[in-house]
Amino acid sequence: MAFFHDLGVEKAQALRDLHHAPELLELGGVWDVASARAVAGRPDTTALSTASAAIAASHGYDDGEQIPLDLHLAAIERIARSTELPVTADLEGGYGDVHAIVGSAIHAGAVGANIEDAMCPRKEMVQRVRDAVAAGAARRVPLVLNARTDVYLRDPDGDERSRRRSALKRGTAFLEAGADCVFVPGCTDEESIRAFVTEFGPARLSLLAVPGTPSPRRLEELGVARLSHGPFPQRAAMARLRTYPC
Repeated sequence: MAFFHDLGVEKAQALRDLHHAPELLELGGVWDVASARAVAGRPDTTALSTASAAIAASHGYDDGEQIPLDLHLAAIERIARSTELPVTADLEGGYGDVHAIVGSAIHAGAVGANIEDAMCPRKEMVQRVRDAVAAGAARRVPLVLNARTDVYLRDPDGDERSRRRSALKRGTAFLEAGADCVFVPGCTDEESIRAFVTEFGPARLSLLAVPGTPSPRRLEELGVARLSHGPFPQRAAMARLRTYPC
């Protein structure tokens, strides 16, 4: 057990170092062992992230904590055991018990976690962040916590300044509660990205690759720490499969 714990600590530190490196950390969302091995086999891959929507879809469930928790955790464990790279797990909103699910994900081999707010009251999300951090401390693993706010996803056509203010308030609170990164999916505006990097600090902003997102090279120049591809690799693979000449 000590060996596996030490390995987990080593991988967690490696993931943390990747966030602080000058190069942008790009993460393709994987959903099973086959996809994990395919992405891990790319020469530019340094870490893996799971995508909750993709894992759920691969088991026939919709996203939004519809997949039974034991199936979700089993998929994370199979992925983590299939690679020597650090794995960060998308745990949605925490299934009602963030401390327990983060602890279980660490036990399954994950060394990072993504927890989302779904625009719940800010205080509630702050407590989720604290619970996740406490779970990592209890397991004696320096978990890398990516705290997501859905400001942009819930209001895709809203006023940019208003959305920016809301995301800044939420993200700052998450960081003060112990999060390592603030994930702001849906944000593509360079002015807002610069504001987030300035206010959150270096190696603190995480974005999602969607249409309109600046190029990875530009995001690196702007000081973004991490770019996730979420469930889109799976969707692209399934679209290709539908047109594959059988």
